Amino acid sequence: MLRTTRILLTAVLAMSTVLPALSEAQSDGSASRGAVFVMTNAADKNEIVAYKRAADGSLQEGLSFPTGGRGSGGTTDPLGSQGSLTLSQDHSFLFAVNAGSGDISVFKVHESTLALVDRVPCGGSTPVAVAQYGSLVYVANEGAASNVSGFNLNKDGKLRPIAGSTAFLSTANSGAASLSFSPDGQFLLVTEKLTNSIDAFHVQINGLLGPIMVNPAAGPGTFAVLFAPNGAALVAETGPAGGNNASAITSYSVIANGALSPISTNVPTLASATCWNAVTPNGSFVYTSNAGSSTISGFAISATGALTPLAGTVAGTNPTGSTNLDIAISSDGEFLYTLDSGTGSISIFGINQDGSLTNLGDAGGLSAAAGFNGIAAF
Repeated sequence: MLRTTRILLTAVLAMSTVLPALSEAQSDGSASRGAVFVMTNAADKNEIVAYKRAADGSLQEGLSFPTGGRGSGGTTDPLGSQGSLTLSQDHSFLFAVNAGSGDISVFKVHESTLALVDRVPCGGSTPVAVAQYGSLVYVANEGAASNVSGFNLNKDGKLRPIAGSTAFLSTANSGAASLSFSPDGQFLLVTEKLTNSIDAFHVQINGLLGPIMVNPAAGPGTFAVLFAPNGAALVAETGPAGGNNASAITSYSVIANGALSPISTNVPTLASATCWNAVTPNGSFVYTSNAGSSTISGFAISATGALTPLAGTVAGTNPTGSTNLDIAISSDGEFLYTLDSGTGSISIFGINQDGSLTNLGDAGGLSAAAGFNGIAAF
């Protein structure tokens, strides 16, 4: 009995020395918490570069995964879109456009590892963006006769074209830039850069789209549209041609027939070339990536969709020489990432409770001007 007691006591003492070490390791910033993905858009062989996200937001570059298709190539922002790389709502699948080969690749996501499960024709020409809601996926095709085309997504990540789902935009060359489903899945909005319009389609039960409703944008330079969780549509605007720090963001409500009603109109970002936006998962804040100023602007979102600039509006500054393109926020709402052309890096910012940003440095390893497009994070 005495020997047994001594053995138990020894075991307890051993555990007491191990448990603090485990606790320290668990709180270490190196612990994996998610992933960030970037698309190369290379013309000869499109690939996805995966980064493991640590608890402190830092990134560790991992493997690259071929999409099986070809990108468009180019240098800085050749696709001119938001949503070229899109995670599914449950983060189980990653969708990538192959603008050069005219198809869409689907990957199964396991932490920072990807497995290619499907690749299908895009239903048009030059796909630039993907949006997903439940089992429904739509692709915006910028080339030739601009259109959107729909697919059903099964549990294995396979895409099946929906017969009759292709819907044309307002003109044959409209400059499709992004698309977004409303939180209830009732509407699909598509932005047109060249016509400065926002198209609205009612999504029917069978996945087909109703007639197009073309909405003139409230401000010049319409680029990306993204819905906040409360149903407000947020549109990034590059501003008038030749304008200096004249970019803006507008919020809209969607009326039953697909008409858009502005809520906050042309709210200045105090920056140039505002093209991309990202919303925190709780819907409290929206941030814009301002490529012409190498900055990030931030706004609070009210319950009605009204936008209020955060203190100073400009919440973050990217590295000197960078042209920050697409933007993504981690699924826990703690970190913001931008894809920086010019410096070949990913900027990392911590999101504070008041919406302010803390610069946490950057992760390198990318080519400075090789046509990278698209970033996604969870």
